[in-house]
Amino acid sequence: MRITKHPILPVETGEEITFFFNGKLFKARRGEVISSALFANGIAVFGHHSKDKSPQGIFCANGQCSQCSVIADGLPVKSCVTAVNEGMRVESLEKLPSLPELENLPAAGEVNVVKPDVFIVGAGPAGMMAAIELGKLGAKVLLVDDKHRPGGKLVLQTHKFFGSSADCYAGMRGIGIASELEKEIGNIPSVETWLNSVAIGVFSDKKAGVLKGKEYVLVEPKTVLVAAGARERSLVFPGNTLPGVYGAGAFQTLVNRDLVKPSRRLFIIGGGNVGLIAGYHALQAGIEVVGLIEVLPQVGGYKVHADKLQRLGVPIYCSHAVIGVEGNGKAESITIAEVTDNFKPKPGTEKTFAVDTVLVAVGLNPIDELYRQAVSFGMKAFVAGDAEEIAEASAAIFSGKITGLKIAASLGLNCGAINPQWEEKMKVLKAKPGKISNQCVTTHVTPAQAGVQPADNLDSRFRGNDGGEQLHKSAGRKANVRPIFHCFQEIPCDPCVSACPKHSIRLTEDQLTALPRFEGECTGCAKCVATCPGLAITLVDYRKDKDNPLVTIAFEIGNDLLAPGQEVTIVSATGETLGQFPVAAIRDFKINRTLLVSLKIPAALAPQVAGIRLQGNGVRSSFVTCPGQVTNEDLTPLPQMTNEDLTPSQNIVCRCERVTAEKIKEAVKSGVTDFNQLKAITRAGMGACGGRTCEPLILGMYKSEGIPLNKTTLSTLRPFVMEVPLGQFANIKKGLGIGD
Repeated sequence: MRITKHPILPVETGEEITFFFNGKLFKARRGEVISSALFANGIAVFGHHSKDKSPQGIFCANGQCSQCSVIADGLPVKSCVTAVNEGMRVESLEKLPSLPELENLPAAGEVNVVKPDVFIVGAGPAGMMAAIELGKLGAKVLLVDDKHRPGGKLVLQTHKFFGSSADCYAGMRGIGIASELEKEIGNIPSVETWLNSVAIGVFSDKKAGVLKGKEYVLVEPKTVLVAAGARERSLVFPGNTLPGVYGAGAFQTLVNRDLVKPSRRLFIIGGGNVGLIAGYHALQAGIEVVGLIEVLPQVGGYKVHADKLQRLGVPIYCSHAVIGVEGNGKAESITIAEVTDNFKPKPGTEKTFAVDTVLVAVGLNPIDELYRQAVSFGMKAFVAGDAEEIAEASAAIFSGKITGLKIAASLGLNCGAINPQWEEKMKVLKAKPGKISNQCVTTHVTPAQAGVQPADNLDSRFRGNDGGEQLHKSAGRKANVRPIFHCFQEIPCDPCVSACPKHSIRLTEDQLTALPRFEGECTGCAKCVATCPGLAITLVDYRKDKDNPLVTIAFEIGNDLLAPGQEVTIVSATGETLGQFPVAAIRDFKINRTLLVSLKIPAALAPQVAGIRLQGNGVRSSFVTCPGQVTNEDLTPLPQMTNEDLTPSQNIVCRCERVTAEKIKEAVKSGVTDFNQLKAITRAGMGACGGRTCEPLILGMYKSEGIPLNKTTLSTLRPFVMEVPLGQFANIKKGLGIGD
């Protein structure tokens, strides 16, 4: 179950070690976490809950929940953040573990105290950018992160980023951005970075506790910056805790960080950027994406992300919701249904698909507990990135830069005024996707249904079937080769502008969200095609054959899936089939690992060509642009589930304590609005995750019952935001297990 080849990521075998799981010997890669090692060996069920014997697997794969807990060398641990060691004995957590018997416990060690100017929690884009700005000004910065390398979620992103190429690395892949920031921080002497280090709490004496590897250290800073990112939101539906149902971020961790192939057929719940991108990453890993649902009439993420999936053959079902997931011990099928305007399932519209994985991509919640602790104890504290507000990574870069300078000013450093354009760009990058000004519409949906506005400047942006004549007109003269833009939504993006060596690509307006247009000369270099984050640019070349021009498109799914002479299915921007044509040539644009695939296409179709379908009719037969219905004539349907088949007892809200939605509703209807009281009555929030997963769900249930959130009382924060063996507070080095 390992990925042996990838179109973007280098695949290295690494050193093999052995470990035991429930008494059986398995192989792992040195340095990988237990959960990834288990998945690599085809094990998705890690144990069974002590309360109801329900099977347990992973959910967040980021240490934020406790679903993946196991016993490792006698101690309970979260398998997603605990490295597997040679000879380690891992067992299912089938019951509450016994405390280890310790004899002649060594004396406590000394706890060191470090005193930086700024203590930054989280080495993602926001934390790293803040550290860079502060470090340049000479501030003494301590940057801590619980992963083995800095970068945060950037290290999971194999796609190219949107935004401004001049300011936030737009056009580069997330993994590349992480490497660039890591190099920059490494060249700043006043910034110290601790990896594999967990910030576990901020205390009333204005110190923070950090577990640095196996050493407990106290940090006494002048200022705290929390840039810890976000955690996955859960969703309540029957079967939501079955192994195989987990977060899209967890999936990206398995696939893009650990190069584990955890699935063969998956389905995605949620049409935001996280879900859309996860589907694309699955295809890059060779995993079949059966479909994606979005409860709203249109996807919430960027249209170019949705178009990429549709072109590759992934059906997107808008105005659909999950009815439930079923399986014998793990996910085996999902049932979805169309919903009404008030999001109620329409009887008779159920569709059931055979899958082994269901990704939950319904949004993120800020990880801000440390910030709230610091504020409550009167510390000078700041927050940045997703810990402050959920947005794209490009926005987090600006957030970190701006916050870093604000901290510098608070420390009395000579940092000058903050560039006002940064604030404006950050607002643009945080904004929702804009209007769709025009689009190539499939025959299944009318322009009015798709929300299409009348097109302007048809001579510079193709919008029809004119035999290619419009392509010859550019700035009042004949153009024999030129780019075609298949991006139709206002989003912050300009890499194509800077990629053009002739400066012939401009934005239609003087703003980052404006659509691009071509004006001037084209050399046919195809740099704009290879650089576009949305893979939404093609190049049409009439120089050798006006009747059958050469169309060049970007392809990032597999370096060995296509070959010259191979017949492929060509599709429009939204995935409508245009015909089958042979591949004429393939060129590897090595700068960013993008293949440029050229095909000879009849002139009448050339401007419409936008991509190559990857998934065939075994997954679906046709689809339409949202909003609309997806038909599946070629997919043999499973026996359909309905609401009656899925009992309310399967709707789990609190994963740790197996508390159902019905139990929560009973308490809420009886007048309980204090989360602490609710915990005492139902035990919801009393598990190992401390309510981090279930509290947002319960607050949503309050709202659905008509109780304003300002009439509720949030739970009291635990002193420690992460679990830690008690002996490590005293820096006892021996007898603690897990390699001591």
